[in-house]
Amino acid sequence: MEPRQSLAELVERDEFVRRHIGPDAADQVHMLATLGLGSIDELLAATVPDVIRMTAGLDLPGATTVTEALEELRGLAGQNVLTTSLIGMGYSGTITPPVIVRNVLENPAWYTAYTPYQPEISQGRLEAILNFQTMVADLTGFSIANASLLDEATAAAEAMTMIRRLTKHAGSTFFVHEDTHPQTIAVLTTRATPIGIDLVVGDTTAFDPTVCFGALMSWPGSSGELHEHTALVEAAHANGALVAATTDLLACVLLTPPGHAGFDIAVGLAQRFGVPMGFGGPHAAFIATLDTHARALPGRLVGVSTDTAGRPALRLALQTREQHIRREKATSNICTAQVLLANIAGLYAAWHGPHGLRRIAERVHRLTSIAVAGLRAGGVDVLNTTWFDTVQCRVADAATVVAGAHAQGLALRLVDAVTVGFSLDETSNSTTIDLLWNVMGVAGSVANLDSTAPDGIPAGSRRTDEILTHGVFNRYHTEHEMLRYLRRLADKDLALDRTMIPLGSCTMKLNATAEMMPITWPEFADVHPYAHPADTTGYRTMIAQLEQMLVAITGYDAVSLQPNAGSQGEFAGLLAIRNYHASRGDDQRTVCLIPSSAHGTNAASAVMAGMQVVVVACDDQGNVDVTDLQAKADAAGDRLAALMITYPSTHGVFESAIRDICASVHDRGGQVYVDGANLNALVGLAQPGRFGADVSHLNLHK
Repeated sequence: MEPRQSLAELVERDEFVRRHIGPDAADQVHMLATLGLGSIDELLAATVPDVIRMTAGLDLPGATTVTEALEELRGLAGQNVLTTSLIGMGYSGTITPPVIVRNVLENPAWYTAYTPYQPEISQGRLEAILNFQTMVADLTGFSIANASLLDEATAAAEAMTMIRRLTKHAGSTFFVHEDTHPQTIAVLTTRATPIGIDLVVGDTTAFDPTVCFGALMSWPGSSGELHEHTALVEAAHANGALVAATTDLLACVLLTPPGHAGFDIAVGLAQRFGVPMGFGGPHAAFIATLDTHARALPGRLVGVSTDTAGRPALRLALQTREQHIRREKATSNICTAQVLLANIAGLYAAWHGPHGLRRIAERVHRLTSIAVAGLRAGGVDVLNTTWFDTVQCRVADAATVVAGAHAQGLALRLVDAVTVGFSLDETSNSTTIDLLWNVMGVAGSVANLDSTAPDGIPAGSRRTDEILTHGVFNRYHTEHEMLRYLRRLADKDLALDRTMIPLGSCTMKLNATAEMMPITWPEFADVHPYAHPADTTGYRTMIAQLEQMLVAITGYDAVSLQPNAGSQGEFAGLLAIRNYHASRGDDQRTVCLIPSSAHGTNAASAVMAGMQVVVVACDDQGNVDVTDLQAKADAAGDRLAALMITYPSTHGVFESAIRDICASVHDRGGQVYVDGANLNALVGLAQPGRFGADVSHLNLHK
């Protein structure tokens, strides 16, 4: 009879590790024997250089079980306060169709799929992305759209640099209309400075077509106003400049779309098409343009081709500017771009179809018009003369109004000392309007104003053409039809729910189910990024905890979670290095050394940060040629800004000379950027902040 186990022995403390790390003890023995090694310690000794190996453990909290982790996350979620958000600024409440929640967002067949470089195992996802492209192109009124971008602000910055590539205008100034979301203006400023673009922000009278190579208008504006833009677009075109528009896909259902209104490019965010706000992301953005500008588009396109038997097939159309090919000549560092969220947005459009989207858009607009009518009847100064779903009002004390609204569970936008704004969305209803009127000190009847409320869209700005005529947007409007369609698409793919994918990359991932579950909890999903700080304690606590964990893992002094992709982390890190040198009066330090084995986005990011790329040779194993590195560092002299190196390398090599490499760059006044795409291989073994790195980005989706 076996001895009785104690209660402590019956508690499964290693449940998460045992359930989620594939190889068990027997597998490890087999793999080690195949390598001719006797233990994992021997493997590490043969792989990781002694000079960088950690001698102490990580200063991290102890492991928990899946159940305990979910309980802790429930506690954090409970610290977030859900309000009715009318803040707007590009983020809207939305209703994700349950058939899409269960069968896409929560389905590992969709969220573990690898970047579709191999189209023969990716036809389902490629079709879903093609749906997204078709939807964006159709709604914006253009002939082509790419396979999603990272966020609206980044998309606007990509449009700015795209215009600079396309136009022959001699000017170096880019104009941005002042009624643009502030976060978009901030990102444009950050992106323009290192590449020598002068940004001018103002009203249309500040636009000088003789000095501006391009412009960005917002349609609708951040205030909700539908600004007249015809004269500006015509003046720009007459002087060889191009004009982009930030826009809203739901607004485009009712408004004359940018492509029909003379604009050259349209950008925006697809978040309100079924993707929860999630405290700011991730979300899929978009960029659309004319066929003639297709080769200048950033990111990727899904194209329709034929296979060897002549049958239609989909593939990623990798343009000649693709980073792996052009490297430092690449025109964008965009790599992967929130494709899961783009798929959800495209499927949302397929689920609702053109009639459903019109119903949603008309309802949102009608509610906004009723709200305006009631406010004006109650004596409130409504500033807008036109609107789709967003309005601003002048009040005596905006902070007091916003605080009073928050006390009643309503979040308004604080524009300035005397201006508040509100934006309605798919989740708004008559109760929302009654609450808004109440906090603004007016009374009214939604039912009584329904038939008399003025239309906020001028007749000349109303869309008149048909939308989304393709069959995919007119076929799957019942749950069983959509369910079967999603299954057919998934069956055409290879994802980690079926098998391992040996290709390997910085984007490989298999998140545990327990890690995916909380993203659909309302306390995490339905929080606006500009929610009142008192309402986001749980989110901010979780973020602070993660930052401290990453500090412990990396050995750095501080970590920011702001960048929303590895490529944006590269750009942010290189800007930090650039600004460090500038703070010391070393503005001339602009040379960035990059090994030939590096990921293509490294070189593209360096160019975006205003640096000159110098390629360092590598041997056949991917090791940096230290002699060549030192020679090129010496040649750069006091212009050396940084070395950008992936560790372990793209080839999977732990270079034994890494400390010497870092030291040689530091000795010459440069900084070392370690690409952290392969951080998993270092956790608990070595810390980049301790073996010579100054800055890194980390690919946390692993």
